[in-house]
Amino acid sequence: MNDEVTAARRLRRLLEEPGIIRSMGAHDVLTALLIERAGFETAFLGGFGASASLRGLPDLNFLGLEEMAAAVERMARRISIPLIADGDTGYGEPAEVRECVRAFEDAGAAGILLEDQVFPKRCGHFDGNSVIPAEEMVAKLEAALDARQDDDFVIFARTDARQSEGIDAAIGRINRYCSTGADVAFVEAPQSREELLAIAKRVPYPKFANMLSFGKTPLLEASELEELGFKFVVAPIETLLVAARAIESLAETFLRDGSAAARKEEMMGFEELKEVLELEKYLRLREEEAPEK
Repeated sequence: MNDEVTAARRLRRLLEEPGIIRSMGAHDVLTALLIERAGFETAFLGGFGASASLRGLPDLNFLGLEEMAAAVERMARRISIPLIADGDTGYGEPAEVRECVRAFEDAGAAGILLEDQVFPKRCGHFDGNSVIPAEEMVAKLEAALDARQDDDFVIFARTDARQSEGIDAAIGRINRYCSTGADVAFVEAPQSREELLAIAKRVPYPKFANMLSFGKTPLLEASELEELGFKFVVAPIETLLVAARAIESLAETFLRDGSAAARKEEMMGFEELKEVLELEKYLRLREEEAPEK
């Protein structure tokens, strides 16, 4: 009998325990390592960060299932905390959703987000989003639930209906999705604290809050979200935003000064970075595995 505690089981336990679960978006594996090193319980691989990092393109479905699953595998293999991965619309109809869930689960994700946007989707905080009929999303979720091989694998249901149908319709949709069997409720882009409070009061399932800087939703602290009744909070692309500004500033400095020295105080030390990457550990392993001469 295999007694190994899977990443999905660890995430399931976090959902069952008291307290809000905090997460940050990781657009690459090094970022995920730093998130884990900082002490977060989970990491999140979103479509926006992955598209920007892997392709330098916006979150408009430029990444296919195979490319996203490969990104999930690279990240999940390297970190020990549970990884929640963005499955977007499931890349198509229920048959494609089934393959998406199995691919992400096989890749090592602990959970998957699936949303009800029209395919191809766009970032939930962009204007002009559209959603599919609720019945079609229910069929997708049923396929996802049937496809998962481990019952601990967590299904996050997301609705983007707030923008086109209003908060009441969005709440109605997400309750229907969770009554179908989804584990966590995610109403994307509520536009006021009052709407967050309405979600907290009227959605009787574990609730996910997306705290996107510069987005449509007001930014609340984790402690306040917990008081309201949310179970999960994520800063989805803030690592990407910080990295983008820092790299831009560094490039400008180097072009102006001919040196990066002026930014040295803002950098992680080279020795510290080698520690993050566990250089000594892998050097020892290489020595131990080397054939005797």
